[in-house]
Amino acid sequence: MHVRSYLRVLMLTSQRKSLILDILRRDGQVIAKRVAEGFSLSEDTIRRDLREMAAEGLLKRVHGGAMPISPELADFSTRRDVSLEAKQRLGAKAASLVRPGQMIFLDGGTTTAEIARHLPRSFDMTVVTHSPTIAAELEHHPTADVVLIGGRLYKHSMVVTGAAAMAAISQLRPDIFFLGVTAAHPVHGLSTGDFEEAAIKRHIARCSAETYVPMTEEKLDRASSCHVLSIAEVSGLIVPEGAAEALLEPYRGLNAAILAA
Repeated sequence: MHVRSYLRVLMLTSQRKSLILDILRRDGQVIAKRVAEGFSLSEDTIRRDLREMAAEGLLKRVHGGAMPISPELADFSTRRDVSLEAKQRLGAKAASLVRPGQMIFLDGGTTTAEIARHLPRSFDMTVVTHSPTIAAELEHHPTADVVLIGGRLYKHSMVVTGAAAMAAISQLRPDIFFLGVTAAHPVHGLSTGDFEEAAIKRHIARCSAETYVPMTEEKLDRASSCHVLSIAEVSGLIVPEGAAEALLEPYRGLNAAILAA
């Protein structure tokens, strides 16, 4: 190829990638077929661009296109003080949904720890968790009967996973499950970063009468590598008061209530 023609191809590729990132920021996803039509190029060309951009860490490839890449999640101890005020509000709102005599299941995570801290102390309840750190939060709760599920400890999130945990959870029918995820997207659903953790979250949800998902704003319109549930499969999302309506609009009408905290 002539040098001038080669440089022109490089420049066009760079321009395309820049425009693809603009679409990703604007729409929250890239659909390869639609972009190919808009650029009057083959879908294979766009898919090649997406593969290269994924390798560069600029986006996450999914079937038919791409999504924004979910930030790598820090370990449990590091996450404790991130968005602490928002997590406290989310915890209080979630805890307000609990009714006397219910069995609730608390997932692991720093936001869920705030739910444990805000649980009502005026009536009896059963709190089930597969997270030793969440169980420890309830040490001095005066009315909560705490059930700790055992299994193999996944230290990154401080929850147990595996067959033993799955079998024990199968015997339970919680009234409410408060699910923790690392990312949510209106098309690609709720996700997390570990396959085994995703499987146990999905199992708890399917054993529970209702599932609510408290999440800070930065988790919206993101995707992690392991799918948990679709938005339509949960009872509601609990999000910070003041979250941009443009951000929330795609989630409305997907069968899940949007509760502001």
